[in-house]
Amino acid sequence: MTTIRGAAAITGAASGIGRALAIEFAQRGCDLALADRDEGGLKALAAEIGTARKVSVHRVDVGEPGDIAQFASEAIAAHPALGIVVNNAGVALMGTFEEIDQAQMDWLFDINFWGVVHGTRAFLPHLKTMSEAHIVNLSSIFGIIAPPGQSAYAAAKFAVRGFSESVRHELSVAGSPVKLSVVHPGGIATAIARNARTGVGVTDNARRAQSIERFENAAKTSPKDAALRIIRGIERNEPRILIGNDARFMDLLQRFRPGTYWAPLQRRLEKMAKGIEK
Repeated sequence: MTTIRGAAAITGAASGIGRALAIEFAQRGCDLALADRDEGGLKALAAEIGTARKVSVHRVDVGEPGDIAQFASEAIAAHPALGIVVNNAGVALMGTFEEIDQAQMDWLFDINFWGVVHGTRAFLPHLKTMSEAHIVNLSSIFGIIAPPGQSAYAAAKFAVRGFSESVRHELSVAGSPVKLSVVHPGGIATAIARNARTGVGVTDNARRAQSIERFENAAKTSPKDAALRIIRGIERNEPRILIGNDARFMDLLQRFRPGTYWAPLQRRLEKMAKGIEK
């Protein structure tokens, strides 16, 4: 088991799952290095946590490798006992493959995939010096299934899954003290859909509004419950952490129908949407 102690570094900490994790870690005695582009959100979170724990805040754009390297250096200097790293920051992009351009796809990959890779690389040398340590990389249920309209997001989250599983196996073979979990949340009640960018080819504002409404109506798991599930997964050294009944259902469906899961899943989602609209 991995013990929740020492200090933890979290990207995307100003809101959503990252914020909830910071609060839960602090309640368990962890000091914190919190990173986000939203400096105001970080300061508000640090004030909420209070002075019982040592908290450092860092303005970081995880799409910039230099920002991540600086964050790792400053976080380790401020918290020498840092033993948990959560690569959580992520963004969304709405539109089919033909509606998004390459620059938008690159933007999403720089954050959702390369941000995880650079975060893992920046902290790993330090983590290997600890008696026990844990890396948590946030993928998505869309790292297990790939719906239409999510070509960029699903590609990045599948990549996070593949990268994380390979690195985990490398660490295990090497007998490293560092454990690694990859997280696949289902619908979490965060602002990710509302804050999503829209593909340059998307001209239907009503479709965007409908997508946001459907996501928010279907996202039943709270950030706090997601954070508690992640912490339980860390403590148990779980290699894969599924969050929510929706994620567990979709994971099982694609296991039984790996090449044809979308048709039955689409029918289920349409029924759910009709129920919500009534």
